[in-house]
Amino acid sequence: MTDFSANPNELASIDSLTPCLSQSPAHQAQSTVDQIRRLVWKIAIATFVLMAIGSATRVMNAGLACPDWPLCYGTLLPRQQMNLQVFLEWFHRLDAALIGILTIVLVSLSGWHRRSIPGWTPWVATLSLGLILFQGILGGLTVTELLRFDIVTAHLGTALLFFSTLLVMGTQLLPYQGTGTVGKLPWVSLTTVLFIYLQSLSGALVGSQWALHQCLMLAQLCSVMNTHLIGVIPASLAVLTTVFLAFRTPNLHSSLRQLAKGAGLLLLLQIMLGVATFRLHLQVEFLTVSHQAVGAALLGVLLCFTVLALRDRQFVKDARMN
Repeated sequence: MTDFSANPNELASIDSLTPCLSQSPAHQAQSTVDQIRRLVWKIAIATFVLMAIGSATRVMNAGLACPDWPLCYGTLLPRQQMNLQVFLEWFHRLDAALIGILTIVLVSLSGWHRRSIPGWTPWVATLSLGLILFQGILGGLTVTELLRFDIVTAHLGTALLFFSTLLVMGTQLLPYQGTGTVGKLPWVSLTTVLFIYLQSLSGALVGSQWALHQCLMLAQLCSVMNTHLIGVIPASLAVLTTVFLAFRTPNLHSSLRQLAKGAGLLLLLQIMLGVATFRLHLQVEFLTVSHQAVGAALLGVLLCFTVLALRDRQFVKDARMN
């Protein structure tokens, strides 16, 4: 009579092979996408911190604390000259260098795994590398040109573009299944993103020219300050419109509702910080830095909302085609 019972050793060897057999090409591809997405979000967080430190550097008058570039007092670590201002400028450059290295890693990974990830990923990663390299050049010019206001403004503007590119990548790589109810929300939120970006540039121009101080002394540059103040109105109305339409849209995806709620709360906080910063004449550095950081966070939340909303529309189109 034939014995159909299996040898325990053979069963153990089969069990050990099960994880390997379960690693299908689709599973491996998803694992690669997850790895790249996590790296993208890490770079985005580091970039947000970089912008906050850059704001603190400007507010604390530390932009020229290191008189040379890319080194600081001719060395990688200026121990003898180290104080709060030197530390802020030195750490700002250190964070920027780390972001540059991580972006090179991102481009390398995207190129190596290009067959198992979305085709646009290597191209967008390369674009982000170009932006961070240009950002580095502007950072050097900021020092060598003695904080020239147009270079300082372009420096922040490029940082926001780099930050936005990372957020688009990270959000696009998220697993997401739309509900098909967004309607015109993607275009409303995209318009809002443009308003917030322009308002951020306006704020950078105010800061780089110290326009608020000029207006307080009844001197020039009041037009720069007034332009920023007037710009608050359309930018705020655009955010409120996006939030209102999001909550009025039936069956909207829960992620979009949460992002809309976050945008509304950030707008409220941003207005409160702006009023406090203005009334206290930029004398409280923490408020000024927080005002700019919350502005960047608001831009990021709205951008993530826009990308997911566009994916929602595309999901409906793909479903209809199938």
